Amino acid sequence: MKIKICIIGLGYVGLPLACGLAKKFNVIGYDINKKRINDLNQLIDTTHEVSAKQLKNKNLKFTSKRKDIIDPNFFIITVPTPVNKKNKPDLKPLLSASKFVGQMIKKKSIVVYESTVYPGTTENICVPIIEKISKLVGNKDFYFGYSPERINPGDKKHTLEKIKKVVSGSNDYSTEIINKVYKSVITAGTFVTKDIITAESAKIIENTQRDLNIAFMNELSMIFKKLNVNTYDVLEAANTKWNFLNFKPGLVGGHCINVDPYYLTHLAEKIGIKPKVILSGRKINDQMANEVVTRVKKKLDGINKIKKKKYKNLLILGLTFKENCPDIRNSQVFKIIDYSKNYFNKIEVYDDHCNFFEIPNIYRENLIKKLSKSKKYNAIIIAVAHSTFKKIGSDKIKKMLQHRGVVFDVKRLFSDEQSFSSL
Repeated sequence: MKIKICIIGLGYVGLPLACGLAKKFNVIGYDINKKRINDLNQLIDTTHEVSAKQLKNKNLKFTSKRKDIIDPNFFIITVPTPVNKKNKPDLKPLLSASKFVGQMIKKKSIVVYESTVYPGTTENICVPIIEKISKLVGNKDFYFGYSPERINPGDKKHTLEKIKKVVSGSNDYSTEIINKVYKSVITAGTFVTKDIITAESAKIIENTQRDLNIAFMNELSMIFKKLNVNTYDVLEAANTKWNFLNFKPGLVGGHCINVDPYYLTHLAEKIGIKPKVILSGRKINDQMANEVVTRVKKKLDGINKIKKKKYKNLLILGLTFKENCPDIRNSQVFKIIDYSKNYFNKIEVYDDHCNFFEIPNIYRENLIKKLSKSKKYNAIIIAVAHSTFKKIGSDKIKKMLQHRGVVFDVKRLFSDEQSFSSL
């Protein structure tokens, strides 16, 4: 079977995968975002995940038109799976992609889902859609599998090839082919699960576990704040034990960690279980933006020895959900901006990594293009630990403060700076 691959969804997951697989196979990448396709065809990746050299591969093509997709027999779906305003799974992109595949799929083809889902979604929701539209029968006329994405946006160390890939298939035949395809480009190797639901479950708990561990650190930081104890000093001491887990307090955003727990919760409630630990972790992490702003306000009031209703101005350094990455999805910094409006008349945000055109219009007025040497702020929140902020240095950051100002270093980028507050 000669493999011709079609990858549906060219974001932080789909694009690196397309470039990786194009080393061995003919790959066509499809995305409904025409601007994204135009950029990629001009060798521009606004996510900064792949290079122009990788995009030049003759085995790789990009399109937003279905007519350009000719006779693929191996489909990989990497579309987003967010939550709605009520924190319920939003499967619309996934269902749409399944319908799209259903219109093109032919006999003997294989469909692999990589999008994060709750256990059972692939077999009980997605495959039936393909069957209905294509009039083909799963595991008879076509085959399917699930291989959860593990891409870490902005991480140049743990790249696609260096992350072990979990794979699964609907039967022995599909599992073998799916495994061979991924194994051909994943130098870290693959791990084959006994069935699809196991692979789905493994993915959903990876990020839920991380969310809970960070929530524990965040709760500890609130306790130690009351005790007037530095959280990072405590963690430094605790880390001397060989089996202490090295997690730190912080803001939890991005496309997975603060979304996946809600997917798991949704499934648990469907089968009659009301999660307590998972939701308590989410509750803690969801309130951390407010915790940061509240601490800044209290610190300012304490230093100025007066409880002001509002201060003149605030500078926030960083808007993305993590350091050295342009990804703003579910960034908690937007919440920091919203909460800060209660205590500051003017809020400015500087980030030299994020893509301006992806920022919601309501927040664009807060953005500044460069830092002013003469402007002074009542408070500065270092919300994201970009390496460029480290290069600016703590001394220059302090010079941007007005008299009796406050710097709050959320991720403790400047670990040796005693005058900066942190979680």
